[in-house]
Amino acid sequence: MSLFFGRSERRDAFPTPEIPRPSAGGTFARVNLSRAEASLQKVAVWSATDLIASLVSTLPIDVFSGKGKARKEMPKPRVMLDPAGDGYGLGDWLYQYMMSLLLRGNGYGKTVDRDRLGNPTQIVLHHPDTVRGWRDEKTGMPQWRVGGKTVDPEEMWHRRAYPSPGGLLGLSPVEHHAGTIGLGIAAARFGRQWFEDGAHPSGMLTNDKPLDAKQAKTAKERFLASLSGSRDVAVLGAGWKYQQIQVSPNESQFLETQRYTAAECARIYGPGMPEILGYDSGGSMTYANVEQRSLDLLTYAVDKWLVRGEEMFTSLLPEGQYAKFNRAALSRTDLLTRTRAHAIALQNRWTVPNEVRDLEDLVPVPWGDEPAAAPPPKVQIDD
Repeated sequence: MSLFFGRSERRDAFPTPEIPRPSAGGTFARVNLSRAEASLQKVAVWSATDLIASLVSTLPIDVFSGKGKARKEMPKPRVMLDPAGDGYGLGDWLYQYMMSLLLRGNGYGKTVDRDRLGNPTQIVLHHPDTVRGWRDEKTGMPQWRVGGKTVDPEEMWHRRAYPSPGGLLGLSPVEHHAGTIGLGIAAARFGRQWFEDGAHPSGMLTNDKPLDAKQAKTAKERFLASLSGSRDVAVLGAGWKYQQIQVSPNESQFLETQRYTAAECARIYGPGMPEILGYDSGGSMTYANVEQRSLDLLTYAVDKWLVRGEEMFTSLLPEGQYAKFNRAALSRTDLLTRTRAHAIALQNRWTVPNEVRDLEDLVPVPWGDEPAAAPPPKVQIDD
């Protein structure tokens, strides 16, 4: 999709595909995906994006400086407490930012305030569909318009996902998969309209003799009147015949099409996402598969977004400091498995009791800041 705002804008060498729009021909049953949120009508898109955005926005994130023995936790700056300065906090801002990346491949904002070192301390996000960006043909510098108005590049804050060589903006998953998403939404709409709008007659009342319009109307009214409020058997004569039209639920609601497009839409956001969300993708789901869902979720769907988030926040911090998500929060499992993992960590002196208690939402104890005593060496006794 290309919009031009002056001669200085340069056409991309590989333009992104246009999003299908309503037309006289009724493309995708008038499904309009020109707005980012329109794709969320497909439940699989909503589920996948909401899962990733929710996990990223709720995971604990900390700020550190130094590595190894010199590593120490630092206080979070204002930009990591309430980035927009609107009182909604980091989680709300992160969810908006992630949805922008997941649907349009780009996150945009206005840098409202900076600290004395020039690091942003307040960023107000823009809706991705209101922003247009390109590189100046002569200077190669980014140019921006928000809501049709030119914006100072110094105030513009931009992060992208799915980058392409030579491109300023990230690729949009909704644009590139508009066909699959639109087909899924159209199939769901057709199934609803089939029942709501009477897309098919419930039966046919026929006669072997020719009928004019008045006779046909009278026969129909009398037949319906005889059945109204009654479950008695209808008696027909004089060549009349009634045939009920039966349509299977699979055909009327395009269920197979909906299942296929649901799995495909979920797969946009990770190779294992259909299985994680429980969509049928042609493979069998065993207990071992279910047990591995949390690991698959982190490995195939969420971790790349956590890395991007860490890099984004690190770029907002003073030099020498970096942000880190606590991925251990994703690996919380049943009580027995967690207890075994804690026991191994304590026995090998990787952690201390109070750190374990903090993970389990327990209050610290006075003796919990020191590692457990080293286990006694094993002595082999010959028989």
